[in-house]
Amino acid sequence: MRYPSHILEEIRARLPASSVVGRRVQLKKAGREWRGLSPFNAEKTPSFYVNDQKQFYHCFSSSKHGDIFTFLMETEGLSFPEAVERLAGEAGVSLPAPTEDSRAAETKRAGATEVMEMAARWFEARLLSNQGAEARAYLERRALSRETQQAFRLGYAPNDRYALRDHLAGQGVDKDLMIEMGLLAAGESVSVPYDYFRDRVMFPITDTRGRVVAFGGRALSKDVRAKYLNSPETPLFHKGRTLYNLHGARKAAHERSSIIAVEGYVDVIAMTLAGHPETVAPLGTALTEDQLGLLWRHADEPILCFDGDKAGQRAAFRALDIALPLLEPGRSLRIALLPGGQDPDDLLRSGGPGAIDQVLAAALPLSELLWRRAVEAGPIDTPERRAGLTQTLRATVATIRDETVRRYYRDEIEERFRSLSPRGRRAAEPGARGRPRFVKPGEPISPRITGSPSPSVTASAGFTGAASVREAMIVGTLLAHPEMLADFAEEIAELDFEDPDAQALLSVLLGSAAEDPHTDPDVLQNRITRAGLAAASGRILALARSRDRTTLAPHADPAQRTDALRQAMILHRQAGALHSELRDARQAFENDPTDAGWAWLCEVKARLETVIAAEAEADLPVSSDSTAE
Repeated sequence: MRYPSHILEEIRARLPASSVVGRRVQLKKAGREWRGLSPFNAEKTPSFYVNDQKQFYHCFSSSKHGDIFTFLMETEGLSFPEAVERLAGEAGVSLPAPTEDSRAAETKRAGATEVMEMAARWFEARLLSNQGAEARAYLERRALSRETQQAFRLGYAPNDRYALRDHLAGQGVDKDLMIEMGLLAAGESVSVPYDYFRDRVMFPITDTRGRVVAFGGRALSKDVRAKYLNSPETPLFHKGRTLYNLHGARKAAHERSSIIAVEGYVDVIAMTLAGHPETVAPLGTALTEDQLGLLWRHADEPILCFDGDKAGQRAAFRALDIALPLLEPGRSLRIALLPGGQDPDDLLRSGGPGAIDQVLAAALPLSELLWRRAVEAGPIDTPERRAGLTQTLRATVATIRDETVRRYYRDEIEERFRSLSPRGRRAAEPGARGRPRFVKPGEPISPRITGSPSPSVTASAGFTGAASVREAMIVGTLLAHPEMLADFAEEIAELDFEDPDAQALLSVLLGSAAEDPHTDPDVLQNRITRAGLAAASGRILALARSRDRTTLAPHADPAQRTDALRQAMILHRQAGALHSELRDARQAFENDPTDAGWAWLCEVKARLETVIAAEAEADLPVSSDSTAE
């Protein structure tokens, strides 16, 4: 069967070539590539190379070359459909049945891509017309030359409700397809669909093959509510899985083994003009796990460059919380913070490319940002405050899934803790004889304890109340705003829930999202009622509103509710990781009741209590959904 190209691309996107090939060939990092002995010929000197950015392998000894599908066919004798089916299962990608409908869908997708290209060319032409005079003036004020405008295919959407619609209709494009691709605004309250983008400078958004799949528009009028507006989610465009300019940045990222992420479209262009064409940007939201995966495919330590204001700092902290659980040996991030109040475009115009280079050179390791966030949150001048800092950081470090990375983070944090204490500071002074010794969990330092610990300390339960509220916040937010399922379904499906009502409702929500990511709220409510969960839904919503009524309001700010949901998910993962560590500590103590085991058990319990207490008192952060300039 012929599989749709977008399905094959999705499988490749989720499975780096090195991870598939590495199961059969022992690979070692060699610059921007991986190297190993040929699986096709016996050799002593490695001549087999794998490139994750280009998603291929090449064997110089046999001249064989291909992608992950070809590799399974060559090494295991699989047919192409068998290779696709196996890798699709590993990647979690559903394969369509070989029907006329699937072939028709692929044809429709190709037609949709063509329509988006037609729209991009029309926007480009409007920028050069009399209608685009104000837009050209704006770009000139931003020092974006005509050559730069052409390189990034900038355009202009006229201040006309039906201009693009009429143009595409004249080319034979169906109105329903325009609506599906997000080019027209439509809905029950809209009697006549109209152009989604009006009076905006247009930035085409492309997929990894350079095909236009969406647009971002910067308003020229100061009176509009949203300065930046992105295309809605469409069959071609998933905001949380796309990076602006990734296609344009790939070659430079490969050559430099580096990739930079900034906050907005103009920032990307400014960084390119400053000599960093390996720059990309997320699309108006906090960086997602999928976007981090795209960055890591192009560099082991991407640099995230944030504006030098409070919003930029909050964005850096959100990225820290998203990245920590995903860290692996050799894979991390660096954070570059711009001078106060400036973005890359400002800095380029005021200080030139050299100022940009200095900021990038001073990028902080992720561990340093973690420490700075903790110590700058408040004074640490008393033992009690230092103890609170210790518990907070230990709880955060516990979210790192990779055991090796987690251990090294803990070692570094413990080393910094020692430097905070008076004894530790004395040990660090010239002439000091030594440092206080830190006893690691599980290290036998004394005879066995003869007494039994209190059940309240060894129990891993006791926090169900906090867990229930948190689970209600997550599920309740989706019940109140089911359109968020399109962005969060995959992430939420990986969470563990204890509340049976939350579990049952989440199952209905995820089932609806699988069938249609944009399920109508009334249809969803009917499904909940038919499942006998109407009362459960009311209880979950009431519990969630007891914590945060604003987020669940019908007209809640999209950015605020996105941040609230993501924060609840992060806290849920943190608490889950600590519960797991608490069970391990309890089992270790029961098997070997030493002082060290007792200390570890008490410490984990205290960290979990700190997370729950902090969650109960914390105000969820609020940010803008607009892409920063």
